[in-house]
Amino acid sequence: MSERSWKSTLGEAIPAPLGEEIDAWEAQIELKKGPGMDDRIFAETRLRRGVYGQRYDNGLRDDGTGQKPLEFPCGDLKKGPDTVFDAPGMQRIKIPYGRITAEQLDVMSDLAEEYSDRILHVTTRQDIQLHFVHVEDTVDMHRRLAACGITTREACGNSVRNVTACQFAGVCNTESFDVTPYADALTQFLLGHPDVQDFGRKFKIAFSGCHGEPCGLVTFHDLGATAVLKDGKRGFQLVVGGGLGAVPVEAKILMDFCPEEELLPVSQAVCRVFARLGEKQSRARARIKFLIQKEGIERFRELVAEERAQLRDDPRWTDFLDTLHGPIENPIRDGGALPEAAPPRFHEWAKTNLRPQVQEGYFVATLTLPLGDISSEQGWLLADLARKYTGDSIRATVEQNLAFRWLSGADAVAFWEALDTMGLAQAGASTINDVTSCPGTDTCKLGISASRGLAGELRKHLTVIRDQLDPAVKPLRIKASGCFNSCGQHHVADLGFLGVSRNVGGRKVPHFNVVLGGQWTENAKSYGMVVGAVPSKNVPQAVELITAKFVADRQEDESFQAFIKRIGKGEVRKLLAPITKPPSYEEDPSYYSDWGDPREYTIGDLGIGECAGEVVPFVEFGIQAAEQQLDQAQDLHDVGEHGKAASQALRSMLTAAQALVRHLGHEVRDEADDIVTLFREHLHDTGLFHDPFAGGKFATYLLKAHAAGDEEFWTGADAEAAHRVIDEARLFVEATHAAYARIGETPQLTPPPAPKASAAAAPAE
Repeated sequence: MSERSWKSTLGEAIPAPLGEEIDAWEAQIELKKGPGMDDRIFAETRLRRGVYGQRYDNGLRDDGTGQKPLEFPCGDLKKGPDTVFDAPGMQRIKIPYGRITAEQLDVMSDLAEEYSDRILHVTTRQDIQLHFVHVEDTVDMHRRLAACGITTREACGNSVRNVTACQFAGVCNTESFDVTPYADALTQFLLGHPDVQDFGRKFKIAFSGCHGEPCGLVTFHDLGATAVLKDGKRGFQLVVGGGLGAVPVEAKILMDFCPEEELLPVSQAVCRVFARLGEKQSRARARIKFLIQKEGIERFRELVAEERAQLRDDPRWTDFLDTLHGPIENPIRDGGALPEAAPPRFHEWAKTNLRPQVQEGYFVATLTLPLGDISSEQGWLLADLARKYTGDSIRATVEQNLAFRWLSGADAVAFWEALDTMGLAQAGASTINDVTSCPGTDTCKLGISASRGLAGELRKHLTVIRDQLDPAVKPLRIKASGCFNSCGQHHVADLGFLGVSRNVGGRKVPHFNVVLGGQWTENAKSYGMVVGAVPSKNVPQAVELITAKFVADRQEDESFQAFIKRIGKGEVRKLLAPITKPPSYEEDPSYYSDWGDPREYTIGDLGIGECAGEVVPFVEFGIQAAEQQLDQAQDLHDVGEHGKAASQALRSMLTAAQALVRHLGHEVRDEADDIVTLFREHLHDTGLFHDPFAGGKFATYLLKAHAAGDEEFWTGADAEAAHRVIDEARLFVEATHAAYARIGETPQLTPPPAPKASAAAAPAE
């Protein structure tokens, strides 16, 4: 532990409100150790303090080299802990708009060294996470964080999560104005506010300084604010109801221009409407996007306006405007030009990792962090580097990196040389090498495939061939998620990967769905769609095939998104077809393990067919047919036949449901009504179809679509509606795969009770 930061932290007084909250948290922990606190209540309580349970069956985290450490430095790991006290979990540290001071980085590094696995992890919501933390230790952690101005309150749970913002805010050449003080004001205003304590689910807010760049990503947030100047007056375009998750939804415009003095009260009104009318019973439909789908955006605007008119005046709405236009940060060194004489490796790094600020002579230096991780030792060294060159202007980024602002050009080489000694001078920020990933199976209870292991492997591979990459390929983004929750933001990547599982010869094989067509720029303008699944071990080959096709067949300056749209996803499926089927276990058992984990992914009873080949259960043919219908739906969507695409997506769900009902031994006709009736009776109502963590969420996609009418209902569907039903159908078919795997080749006549979702199961940000 750093003696300097420890003494500094002790010398700071903990703000009274934070101290009282931490005292209450300590009392709740003691209460839970006895019989005095209900499990459900304690689960939500600790989540609102940022304390998660985490996964243990997969050992420690992949370190980016394809191997996991052999020893755990902070205590014993136990498989399947009986209570949250029996094994360490994860602590999420809330970092509003990603801004970190040198002292805060010191303190978090101290805590990682003492209480965690000596790793600080930067998340896609600009938070810092420490894993393998014991619940009892969080009290001391919270006090030391509070002493340097950090709270973990509402880092998780059914609350307003960390407010994110562009890491270049205030120093960007294209922004309308600096959104930092507004993000800070809204953070402080909503933190612990009584109007945001009764949500059915989480609520995410983001700020962007302009429409063209991707940094704010407002389009997939519950509430997004983009800076706008109108006749010289500051304000925001406000959007609501966006989200990625299982089915991505683009946010709708709430107000084209919200004056700066109305930002806080309008945001409060939005939260009040969500708290009052949002779903509370079904977590699967408890996000604000579903409320807006139900009410319609016009009615939702009316509800917000009515709520705003009824609010009592609050001086906090505008108090922050009085000191708004002063400097948020100041340089600590004189600016200067970049030196011409410098090592070649510095110039290579500068091309991708140095960005000129609007303030002449200063730059933003981005540190490319493998898998978003730094060690506690690196954290201390970086804090000292900030004190020397940039001051308290570090920002975590949504691409899991760290940005050091206000670096003088004259200091850039010395800064880079210091990074080099730490092992943090890698070039390639915001390029194809800079792969983003969620925790996946390393620590997340919902992880299906090892997204971190895949990201590490892709990063290694692409770094080796970086100099050989075509210039058109280098700017592409790769993002990977271990499950449908989309914490890796795969929907908005050029090449996205979503972890799924497949049965092959009686064994489970880790796979990733390939997602193409997403757009990262313009605040994540469009979302990609699944083109098919490939075995996890074939993903690097899939990247090579797709990028090579792009280089060979693109037209002039055609973007990757335009290229994929032009050639069609059917062409991509043909390209990937040779690598979609894994070899048998006997031919190559490595396919039956995931990246970074030598153990077999799963081991099932191996059934060997006689004579001509394996005996394939009929249900597998049905699911395969459903997947083909989904492919056809995507092709129809690509050529603008949106109504037919939606109808075909519904048909794919019916085909998959029919196959599973038949597998249970029930006679089912081809009519939609009969399929849905029997599916509801034997799979939905019994819980046999339900995912252990998502519950009946995916089953409702079929029931909802069928209840709307039948295939003819979708003939007038627009592009957005068709996109949504295709995404829902894809998830339904994936859930059919999973249900079949649970049921097995010999169905149970008496299904088990429906599994219950765990409140602490999903550390989705």
